Amino acid sequence: MDVLLYGATGYTGALIARAAAGRGQSLTLAGRRADAVEALADELGVPWRAAPLEDAAGLDRLLAGHGLVLHCAGPYVHTAAPMVAACLRTRAHYLDITGEIPVLEATAARDAAARAAGIVLLPGVGFDVVPSDCLAVHLHRRLPGATSLTLAFRGVGGISRGTLLSAIEHLDRPGAIRRGGVLTPVPVAWRTRTVDFGDGRPRPAVSFPWGDVVTAHHSTGIGDIEVYMALPPRAIRLMRRARPFRVALASRPGRALLRALVRRRPPGPGPEARARGASWIWGEVRARDGRAVRARVHGPEGYSMTVDAALAAVARVRAGGVPPGFQTPGTAFGPDFVLSLPGVSREDLP
Repeated sequence: MDVLLYGATGYTGALIARAAAGRGQSLTLAGRRADAVEALADELGVPWRAAPLEDAAGLDRLLAGHGLVLHCAGPYVHTAAPMVAACLRTRAHYLDITGEIPVLEATAARDAAARAAGIVLLPGVGFDVVPSDCLAVHLHRRLPGATSLTLAFRGVGGISRGTLLSAIEHLDRPGAIRRGGVLTPVPVAWRTRTVDFGDGRPRPAVSFPWGDVVTAHHSTGIGDIEVYMALPPRAIRLMRRARPFRVALASRPGRALLRALVRRRPPGPGPEARARGASWIWGEVRARDGRAVRARVHGPEGYSMTVDAALAAVARVRAGGVPPGFQTPGTAFGPDFVLSLPGVSREDLP
């Protein structure tokens, strides 16, 4: 099964392309701009193709002969739908590294079409949402009667331009939790709690619309889900004070200004920052009778984990055995998939 990596010249796509070449995993590189894709492909000695996402016929030609697409071109709210549609037309498995809630919801809605086409739709095979989804499934298996799930994450190592540009596209959206199985809007920085990530001291964390409010529900069936991100108290206060300005920032001029500012930044964390970085995920499930179980996952910096997780997911789907239709990392590979990645450990808590 030949694999097409679309978005190969972006920050994370290029990390994945270089890692795959170094590990002997064959990929065809692809993207919008032929000159950029060709330069990277020539450097790595691999084949390449190019076509814009707006050209459906061109995408079909791009995918010809490839049984799997790893989609790494964001913001996914603009790019995922045409690539998913092309994969359905050409019967190619679709994987991506998004954590964007609307994209995960829209991809899940194509489940029946994917089953009919005999393909896997598997978004979120990066740091969004492999470690948290696998942790959710692990906790649910420890307490099958759980009715609520709380997850929290902390990362050290920096953020890429692509991640920030994707975040800009969602400035007009509120926070999100799941209540009674339904996605429910909440104010930005709606709630805080203190979380012990096992990294030396408990830390404040603020509610955050991470992709698990979608994926964990599909993975576990749990109806009440909240996700938190560790941030300094000053940053949490700033998020709350900025609420009145979100409408202006989400306007066309506001977004244009923010994009221009983001594009002045470096593409993403360099090798030293990634090597120094780390990530932590904490999770808890509770049952109506008061029983609760908790666990933590510790691993490398988020972009480094994304590279390892995405390539491992590609290899697993290529090997066969993943049922067609919409999948999450936890339903496709099981809760221990994250433990197969370099440097990742899991700890069950008292």
